[in-house]
Amino acid sequence: MDDHKGAATAGTKRIARLGPGVSAVASVAGVALSQTIPAAGEDFVSTPHPVTNQPLSEVDPEIAAVLTAELGRQRNTLEMIASENFAPRAVLQAQGSVLTNKYAEGYPGRRYYGGCEHVDVAENLARDRVKTLFGAKYANVQPHSGATANAAALAAMINPGDKILGLSLAHGGHLTHGMKLNFSGKLYAVAAYEVEPETFTIDMDKLRAQAIAEKPQVIIAGWSAYPRQLDFAAFRSIADEVGALLWVDMAHFAGLVAAGLHPNPVEYADVVTSTVHKTLAGPRSGLILTNDLELYKKINSNVFPGQQGGPLMHAIAGKAVAFKIAAGEEFRERQERTLEGARLLAERLTAEDVTSAGISVLTGGTDVHLVLVDLRDSALDGQQAEDLLHSIGITVNRNAVPFDPRPPMTTSGLRIGTPALATRGFGKAEFTEVADIIATALREGEAAETASLIARVEKLAADFPLYAELEQW
Repeated sequence: MDDHKGAATAGTKRIARLGPGVSAVASVAGVALSQTIPAAGEDFVSTPHPVTNQPLSEVDPEIAAVLTAELGRQRNTLEMIASENFAPRAVLQAQGSVLTNKYAEGYPGRRYYGGCEHVDVAENLARDRVKTLFGAKYANVQPHSGATANAAALAAMINPGDKILGLSLAHGGHLTHGMKLNFSGKLYAVAAYEVEPETFTIDMDKLRAQAIAEKPQVIIAGWSAYPRQLDFAAFRSIADEVGALLWVDMAHFAGLVAAGLHPNPVEYADVVTSTVHKTLAGPRSGLILTNDLELYKKINSNVFPGQQGGPLMHAIAGKAVAFKIAAGEEFRERQERTLEGARLLAERLTAEDVTSAGISVLTGGTDVHLVLVDLRDSALDGQQAEDLLHSIGITVNRNAVPFDPRPPMTTSGLRIGTPALATRGFGKAEFTEVADIIATALREGEAAETASLIARVEKLAADFPLYAELEQW
């Protein structure tokens, strides 16, 4: 809730009531304002504070410069962080709209503020669209992020002290799945399952045995760095056998599910959570889905007032736009190119000239939008590899691999994703070229001829302009 309703804006100097015809000068956040007090008998003409209508470039040139530089970076480099994407202009417009001004605590039809008739429409559109998109009966679109969605979902399912069983963070799980420094590791008892050291995949028979031994109240299926599809039917069977609820976190692969290119966890899980900004390419935010009415009621109360106050209505409008786009054929075609790009990258990085340099791909390939590169036998560590690719204009992130001997800030791996380049328009030929650039850089390491690699990256970026019609951020 807003804690200072009716309070004067901090740092505002009020205009003094002077005599008729006298100019009064004040400032708001350092911007000079002037107003002339009318003479007796004259109408008082009120004008908005100039700062309300001034462009960002005039009000805050430092931040404007940051936005200009960031737009240039995104346009002129190749974004291959698996959790990042490019939101459509329509989503950016919805987010940068007057809806950012509106408080709307509560839910459509049951708000704690007046004037919510229009934002109610936006939220209902978002809820209806996402339910249709994933085949869910109930949806909450208010979570500010995937982490808050996960926190609310867990609070709706179990009580503090109950046990959760999720994929180990060191083996590809997420912070909110039981990492000891995260709320999930502090509020709940945690058991973690791991991948197999030979295949780097999840052994469902071992997971079943572990679930029987641990008796968790919630089993978590989902990941932050795992290149294969999960067997949701097997997870459901195990959860039923031990009397646990099944929660699927589809933050990374939700766009693939929406496109019909990945199994839909909504058919199996008690609760499904997701972000909206990864493969879905929407605003940075979260959502929760369920087919269980009683769980839905608990989810709603744990989002508001349990986790949050006022929802971000501009973000919810952006979600509605993203869900509409995700229902279209163009979106499906883009997801097909996303998967093709990841497969091409994995194939190139498993070629002999690359593997001979001590580089390998975890699980030998990928079913999803990302590839996990194992550098444990390479001359490069994860930090060095990330920096090398950054120096030629390709952005990735270093990532721990299972059984990683190096510390988390160094790591022995890379996580490389294809969603942003697919959004940009890349197809088979371009992904083949990108894969070869990456393979060459990693194979050659510090001896790589970066000038030629930079030229190849720059050509790809120029051939597929980002936000071509956007003149300014």
